Amino acid sequence: MGFEKFGRKSFTSVTKTSKFVDFLAEGKIEGTVCKDCGEKYFPPRADCSKCLSKDLDWFEMPKKGKLETFTTAYYAPLGFESDPPYSMGVVDFGGGLKLFARLSKEIKPEELRVGMEVTVKPLKYEDGQLSFEITMA
Repeated sequence: MGFEKFGRKSFTSVTKTSKFVDFLAEGKIEGTVCKDCGEKYFPPRADCSKCLSKDLDWFEMPKKGKLETFTTAYYAPLGFESDPPYSMGVVDFGGGLKLFARLSKEIKPEELRVGMEVTVKPLKYEDGQLSFEITMA
């Protein structure tokens, strides 16, 4: 499977990290880790920016973290006009590992609090596209 199955609108069909989408299809959210220096990346990278190694492997992202920051969008770009309002946030897993994603529509904007525990899970849209979202812990 290529990267064309990732997200609501895909602008990239080929990438060195397309295996990321295969993991999503299996119900896993994976990042990459450098085999030489141990630096972890999310979103996944094909090359290490710390030591410039090309020898990276996959690791499963933690499931739970803390909401570091969030915002709610009331307008959306072309192709997403029916989505607003929706919230997006950054989840901090500790050790410098973070993830940016949309929050589940089940979470009302007034329920969001910086520091709240959240869970990250894979998401399959009705049209078969794959992504991930932040949910309540």
